[in-house]
Amino acid sequence: MQDQPTMAELVGAVEDFMRNVAMKRLEGHAQFHARVSANALAIVKRELELGPDQAVTELASLRDLLGEDGELESLNRELCRRIRDGELLLSDDRLIAHLWQTTIDKVAVDQPRYSGYRRATDAGNSPPSA
Repeated sequence: MQDQPTMAELVGAVEDFMRNVAMKRLEGHAQFHARVSANALAIVKRELELGPDQAVTELASLRDLLGEDGELESLNRELCRRIRDGELLLSDDRLIAHLWQTTIDKVAVDQPRYSGYRRATDAGNSPPSA
């Protein structure tokens, strides 16, 4: 059993300190590095919060798409091989849906304020048609 605070809460507290205390007291290059650090901490926090569920979703999607069992890393390598070898075509609706959802999930962690991400999620999170 994990005690409080969680890893995400700890990372969030440091991010909050960097943004709301440290950055206001720094100037120039040091302030820039504090901003970069706060942004990196925000990514880590989102990965801790969203990553486990996203990995489960991606693994289930890969298993369904490829019709085989395996771990996330090995199935992603197999997906790449099948695309490279022409066994899976980029016009395949199931492949498009998988790639779309995987991309949406990664951007949710890396850049959730990205305008393209917001448009995509506001549009009901549906992939473009082939």
